[in-house]
Amino acid sequence: MIGNERSMDVRKARDRLGVKPGADERALRAAFREAAKRNHPDRPGGDPAAFRETMDAYRFLRDQSPEPLIFVPVPAAPRHNTIDITPAFAVTGGPVMVVSSRGRRLKISLPAGLRPGERVRAGADEFEVLIRGEGSIVRGDDLWITIRVSPDVLVDGGRILAVTPRGERSIWISRKAAARALVRLPGEGLPARGAHRQGDLFVRLAAGVARGESPARRLLRQFAAAWAA
Repeated sequence: MIGNERSMDVRKARDRLGVKPGADERALRAAFREAAKRNHPDRPGGDPAAFRETMDAYRFLRDQSPEPLIFVPVPAAPRHNTIDITPAFAVTGGPVMVVSSRGRRLKISLPAGLRPGERVRAGADEFEVLIRGEGSIVRGDDLWITIRVSPDVLVDGGRILAVTPRGERSIWISRKAAARALVRLPGEGLPARGAHRQGDLFVRLAAGVARGESPARRLLRQFAAAWAA
């Protein structure tokens, strides 16, 4: 057996076990068990020579493997306080209740136009602002929402009503915007604050349930009818 191990090379050992380069100890053990099970002399169809080669291949590759790495757990950094607000609240600002590190409830007023990651102070504590919820996404200074519209609107465009973090808006969708399935409303994002500019609102359009003909198609039909009259 020792002679077999000395004549073994890495490629032959990998082929015998059916493992790829870089296989770790766990992968080697699993491959060895499967190969040994197939070739064990006590099993029907077992091959004693193949079984010995399997043993030699496993020992050879095991000895070639580097020493296992020892991972020293790093203590997690202490979590700091956070304030969760919605995009709509980030637009308007206002009073919120927070809990201090001493367990006291404090009422503080947040300014309009806070951005994610900004920090505000309440007494001796500092809070990081998190903005999420309402199906809206904040990206820098901009707000992103997704609304569902009739499939006809995605073809012809038209006017729709949409609920945004700034309230209900009437939005005109051109055919170009419908083809892109994206509408940009300048100045409808987060308000300007400090070094931050006035953000925009981006509205993604997704196909919803058909609600009859679109406003644009209805106007076109009416125009065609009037022209033919």
